[in-house]
Amino acid sequence: MANEPKFALIKKHITDQISAGIWKEDQRVPSENELAEQFSVSRMTARRALSELTDNGVLTRSQGLGTFVASLKSQSSMLEIKNIADEVKERNGEYSAEIIALEEIAAMAPIAIALGVDIDSKVYRSVIIHHENGLALQAEERFVAPALAPDYLVQDFTQITPHEYLSAVAPLTEAKHTIEAIMPNQDVCQWLGLYNEEPCLQMIRRTWSANGIVSFTRLISPGSKYRLGGHLTFKKRVR
Repeated sequence: MANEPKFALIKKHITDQISAGIWKEDQRVPSENELAEQFSVSRMTARRALSELTDNGVLTRSQGLGTFVASLKSQSSMLEIKNIADEVKERNGEYSAEIIALEEIAAMAPIAIALGVDIDSKVYRSVIIHHENGLALQAEERFVAPALAPDYLVQDFTQITPHEYLSAVAPLTEAKHTIEAIMPNQDVCQWLGLYNEEPCLQMIRRTWSANGIVSFTRLISPGSKYRLGGHLTFKKRVR
């Protein structure tokens, strides 16, 4: 801890205050100047801590008003693929995973088409529930092309996420996804511990490596616990 960078200590202080419920949603947090004075650091160091927490969706900044605790819904970017374990850890949460299924199946037509393989050919299927602080955050049902990840079924996905593993053995070159609101079926309610039906956010994603389609994935999160966001910067047109 003694060798930990000062900006990291500031980030931990802020996330600890939020996790403990001391700083509430939409509450203003100390300014760069106030944090710089409190931690005896430069304003630039304090700014880095606030900026990184803002980028991670923990804080939100309003020009001229200050920096505030963001909505307590977990946030993921629509514009990039991030590892969910990293997202949780960036919020100073405790990540864990539960494996529901890890098996070889015969590809039905929709799965075969999505993976670009023959109908009834063998593909790998996993169902994993991602947790944050012990609560189900996201259900991931993934279908994988065995030719591009032959050792998929022998991985311990409580220690490494499928995204991490596939990124290592079949580096991502392209991804396409669609996002929609759905009402969960009985399986999804059981996976996510939903006792009262509530709308969920579903993302369907296909990923490619240089050698072809790697996976076809369905990611489902309770609408009350998850949201998607992004930030775009547009170049000014030269007149």
